[in-house]
Amino acid sequence: MSPREVQAPKGAEARLMRSASRLAAVQALYQMELSGQPLKTVRDQFEAHRIGAELDGEQYRDADIPLFRRLLSHAVDRQAEIDQLTDRVLVDKWPLGRVDATLRALFRAAGGELYGEPKTPPKVVITEYVDVARAFFAEGKEPGLANAVLDAMAREIRPEAFG
Repeated sequence: MSPREVQAPKGAEARLMRSASRLAAVQALYQMELSGQPLKTVRDQFEAHRIGAELDGEQYRDADIPLFRRLLSHAVDRQAEIDQLTDRVLVDKWPLGRVDATLRALFRAAGGELYGEPKTPPKVVITEYVDVARAFFAEGKEPGLANAVLDAMAREIRPEAFG
């Protein structure tokens, strides 16, 4: 257990760490897809060299490591199901294979969280991952696409939350 896991921060710092976990999960899933590396290899690389580290002059925020691990596991364990759901939600002209790899990783991370973290309200999941989309696509239409797709995914995965 690393020192980051021992002391759980509260309040705003805990929220920032959860957000950092989501961003790191999207980046790790992206790396897994592009490199073909297995979950454990990529997860270990992120924990050792990215999360909370300074890289190329950029300081990465500490993340909630247990959440980061769970998000990756949920996304990988249910990837086929998440990808099928994403395909159904996307417009017929845009099958998942035509979507940018970063968005695929984002949909997988968010889908994994929707399936695997029932205590997190779907609206929080949607907001958090739309913010991640904005970080990657500040000038594009992708955050709007992410919002629409994630809303539809959340309504299918957790309909009770939208009663």
